[in-house]
Amino acid sequence: MGLAAIALGSNLTSQFGGRERNLQTAVQRLRDVGEVKAISPFYDTEPVGYLDQPRFLNGALILETSLTPLELMQTLLAIEREMGRERIVAKGPRVIDLDLLFYDNCVMNTPELTLPHPEMHNRRFVLEPLVGIAEDWVHPVLGLTVAEMLIQAR
Repeated sequence: MGLAAIALGSNLTSQFGGRERNLQTAVQRLRDVGEVKAISPFYDTEPVGYLDQPRFLNGALILETSLTPLELMQTLLAIEREMGRERIVAKGPRVIDLDLLFYDNCVMNTPELTLPHPEMHNRRFVLEPLVGIAEDWVHPVLGLTVAEMLIQAR
């Protein structure tokens, strides 16, 4: 069994409801692929990168799963598609965004998946929720805990 940290985000209304309901639906779907060990509170955040869009609701969770990192990434992408995510504008509005941040202490860089997530240490909207449920998880490349990365994040 592997332990994964996953970031969640939403800034659009969908068939499931508003941002919070979208996140709750994604959490429920993740329960089908493993045991959700912890869920952070949800945080209302400003968009980053592409700014002409609604505010986001962001969170994080810890999932214990028998899926490999690549299988889990494929599952996250499938959940996004099933929930109605359309990739029209890079970093644009989305019903749901699921990012695989960590998988145990795995380090990999393939066309399909890079672990740990290559931008997580720069993203307060990822680190703030994650610190509440995994503050001592150490980034296997940077050697910093989630709490230390949050202090250094822009």
